[in-house]
Amino acid sequence: MNKQQLFEQIQRKKSFLCIGLDPVMDKLPKHLLKYEDPILEFNKQLIDATHDLCVAYKPNTAFYETRGVKGWNTLVKTWQHFPKDVFTIADSKRGDIGNTSAMYAEAFFNEASSEMSFDSVTVAPYMGKDSVSPFLTYKDKWVILLALTSNEGSKDFQTKQSDNQKLYEQVITTSSQWANSEQMMYVVGATKPEEFQNIRRLAPDNFLLVPGVGAQGGSLSAVCEHGLNQQCGLLVNSARNIIYASSGEDFAEKAREEALALQQEMEQILTAAKLI
Repeated sequence: MNKQQLFEQIQRKKSFLCIGLDPVMDKLPKHLLKYEDPILEFNKQLIDATHDLCVAYKPNTAFYETRGVKGWNTLVKTWQHFPKDVFTIADSKRGDIGNTSAMYAEAFFNEASSEMSFDSVTVAPYMGKDSVSPFLTYKDKWVILLALTSNEGSKDFQTKQSDNQKLYEQVITTSSQWANSEQMMYVVGATKPEEFQNIRRLAPDNFLLVPGVGAQGGSLSAVCEHGLNQQCGLLVNSARNIIYASSGEDFAEKAREEALALQQEMEQILTAAKLI
């Protein structure tokens, strides 16, 4: 999915919601345990209940890898269940020397070899350009580079000053030379709303993947105040508040209610910004 197609989905669905699919077996509704693959059934029912309200899904691959081969098969089958009109994010935070990154890229982008072809993958920038470049060789595929994350430990490195720039600012400035806004997005946590004006100065046209709204305490309105651009430019992720809205047989229905509340808030924001 290219940038214009993504914006068209945002306009059509009146939403820039991304739903994180991070299932934990112990948190699943108990009635799903009768299925051969309870996590797959959980994901499928969530997708069926919410796909008209969101523009993206983001499975964090760690929640699947922890279950070995069976978990990886669940990830593949989850990808196969995604509707074609949603943007898909493999949240794997990969990044290694070039030939290894090339294999990671093939794992998430080449359906012929891995049975999956996500639209994007999250990548850690610490090892530099040659660790990121292999992901950029795929047409209409995206790198979502970690810039300023929502976790407490982000201050250990990301906001440290060097040469009159914070490290996350250097990441954005340097990586903008590797790819334009048609292929590069950045992860920016919703718990850092005071930084969005600065980030938009550095990356005015790029989409930002924004975790941290909901359970982590981030504010949607605060993010949008300085985060929106002329093509929306935001994918706001919510996971726990949606997927664990209920632990009963009505879990998918309750997940839809949570997603709908966010979508309606997003519609108001998009309307006020004259983007729809």
